[in-house]
Amino acid sequence: MTRTSEPMPRVLMVVENLPVPFDRRVWLEATTLRSNGYHVSVICPKGKGHDAEYEVLDGVHIYRHDLPLEGRGLLGYVREYATALYWEFRLAGRVWREQGFDVIHICNPPDVLFLLAGWYKLTRSVRVVFDHHDANPELFIEKFGRRGPLYAVLRALERWTMRTADIVISTNESYRRIALERGGKSEAEVFVVRSAPAIERFRRLPLNEEHRFGHRYLVGYVGIMAEQDGVEYLVRAAHEIVRVQGREDVGFLLIGGGTSAPRLQALASELGLDGHVRFAGYKSGEELLELLSAVDVAVAPDPISPYNDICTMNKVLEYMALGIPVVQFELKEGRESAGDAAVYVPENDHRLMAAAILRLLEDDEARARMGRAGRERMECQLAWEHQAPRLLEAYGALARVR
Repeated sequence: MTRTSEPMPRVLMVVENLPVPFDRRVWLEATTLRSNGYHVSVICPKGKGHDAEYEVLDGVHIYRHDLPLEGRGLLGYVREYATALYWEFRLAGRVWREQGFDVIHICNPPDVLFLLAGWYKLTRSVRVVFDHHDANPELFIEKFGRRGPLYAVLRALERWTMRTADIVISTNESYRRIALERGGKSEAEVFVVRSAPAIERFRRLPLNEEHRFGHRYLVGYVGIMAEQDGVEYLVRAAHEIVRVQGREDVGFLLIGGGTSAPRLQALASELGLDGHVRFAGYKSGEELLELLSAVDVAVAPDPISPYNDICTMNKVLEYMALGIPVVQFELKEGRESAGDAAVYVPENDHRLMAAAILRLLEDDEARARMGRAGRERMECQLAWEHQAPRLLEAYGALARVR
């Protein structure tokens, strides 16, 4: 007598800070699970170009909600997170009725989604996966330069999130240690699944000289422009290169946006960099690839700090996937990601960053060598194709959870 195989679990993924599929990590996880037989739903906020309240993309059911502007100050964050939780509870009820789910996969920030996951764990016996994207206690110190009562609250929220989870997915070894040491998880409950692009999506396109806007060399940045991202170091390095060193043949292309973008644009104008620094805004798909294909050196200006030291920067991996040499500050996980594909600046100093950029621009052989090293490292070790089996291994472990 043949035993009928059990159906694959139904998964609900919840992310608060970015819409899907714009959040590439969550989207790669969702589509990987879907292509391996899981029934996948996602709850996320709306965003530019992703404002449908419900749609199905690549077999993934996406439910979106409104969200106030990013919180600033304690009251702003409370308002943002409370609004998100309200909609997440409402939409989770809708998903439960329309799709059902056996697993709830929560992604931070913030570390309050354990309230939603815990409710369904207690009342519906749903299993919980915590996808650890941000170390929020360290981020608090990065933003406010102190600890105190709010820091203690964030540590407690992190601990409760870990304890609610049946398994934890960590983006790197540093986050894995947090789950083991601060979260009290066992070795068997923690899995490292790195954030990494799908390598087939990243390919260099033919050079379009228009994107260099009249410059011989182009230095690039892509990513969020918030205070902790350190883009001001790059703007000031541009001033050092163009105005102090007199290298008017070097242009700077900054792709992305965020709360600091208006201030950074004003700073560039104040430093006399109009015509040398271009802010391109958010780009994606072929347009992003075409812009990055014109870049000679890419920069990750995230400053040295306890928070950044343990973060994996997605932009570095995307630079490497395109074979672009990288300049970044000396960060533990930054070096773990880039290896020989980057030049490491030892201090938070825009002049040292400028010197590193100029050395690379003047050394064609080094740029080519580092670009090849980055691309090979992605193809052989880090790309999503190498992470997907680890995600599936983590989900396989849920079958052992009682």
